[in-house]
Amino acid sequence: MRSSPGTLNGTEGLRAQNLSQILTMVHRHGPLSRSELTRRTGFNRSTVGALVLALTGKNLVRETEPTGGRVGRPSPIVEANPGIAVLAVNPDIDALTVGVVGLGGRVHARVRRETDTLPTLDDTVRLTGEIVADLEPVLTGLDRLLGVGIALPGLVNAGTGRVLVAPHLGWRDTDLTGPFGSALALPAVAANDASLGSLAESIFGAALGVADAVYLNGSASGIGGGIVTGGAQLVGSRGYGGELGHTLVSPGGSPCHCGRSGCLDAEVRLERLLEAAGADGGGIEALERLLSGDPGKAVLAEAERQVGLLAVALVDFVNIFDPELIVLGGFLGSLVGFAGARLEDAVNEASLAGRVDVRRAALGPELLLVGAAELAFQPLLASPA
Repeated sequence: MRSSPGTLNGTEGLRAQNLSQILTMVHRHGPLSRSELTRRTGFNRSTVGALVLALTGKNLVRETEPTGGRVGRPSPIVEANPGIAVLAVNPDIDALTVGVVGLGGRVHARVRRETDTLPTLDDTVRLTGEIVADLEPVLTGLDRLLGVGIALPGLVNAGTGRVLVAPHLGWRDTDLTGPFGSALALPAVAANDASLGSLAESIFGAALGVADAVYLNGSASGIGGGIVTGGAQLVGSRGYGGELGHTLVSPGGSPCHCGRSGCLDAEVRLERLLEAAGADGGGIEALERLLSGDPGKAVLAEAERQVGLLAVALVDFVNIFDPELIVLGGFLGSLVGFAGARLEDAVNEASLAGRVDVRRAALGPELLLVGAAELAFQPLLASPA
């Protein structure tokens, strides 16, 4: 008896979903044995075997024999193929960072180029092309390059690929993904950098397995945020949710680009810390070196001031979102390294909710690249067939 087209399509659709589930699982949680995949998915052993075989045939996963002595027949280990990769791009006011990221979150290469002047979009696309050309030895070793993910410090409509405003860069109401896609001859996608940082930490980092978390990222452009509630990212009606940098922390304080004064974004800033040390550029890496050594009284005073104002904002976030975890990335992570215990105590003493953990982002300087890559991997993960 022949299956009707509807039945066939339903079977194919189910198989596509199952392939997506297996690939996503080994990408985000692997390497995993076949027996572990069977346990996690609830599929039977033969189904898992067939799905893994199909993904192996597409060169999306690889199987290896387990190491170490085990009783009985060992279950093969399934690993996402890191040779399936994307480009990840993070423009900022002081530098452009470009990376090559493979399935499984493996960063094959990361290049940071400082910029002397505020880059235009055209400048950024051109410099990205130059860096990608320099990365050719890495790219030739890949099996496949799928696309480009862009983590931008600004309001980005991920659906259309347009940037509404990236205030510190001066980019407004313009197509973002089109120029990158044309220049690199690859499909391009983009989203807010802090939202992508939140996504990366939820999948691979400090917020792994945490259903309710607040993430803040501090870069040269300023502070952005991401909120995970009930295991899902809060994005807002237009996709611009998470602008936590515009929380008031110092009434009548420093003017902010949003038109108000005393916003977290205006008061807690990387360049203020570097200026206190007399440092000219160098970004987060320079700040990290400062705070881990003998920073001097001026830097210590500014760092303490910023930690105090950061605590004011975090108390508000705890009272509003009731997270179990706060993750701080970028130069805010450096402040956690400098005064993490004091910061966590200050937050918990003033908040109305129960105790919340404050942690440094686990992915370090690769954080936004991994987040941008995750965005670019979504089409493949959703439909590996």
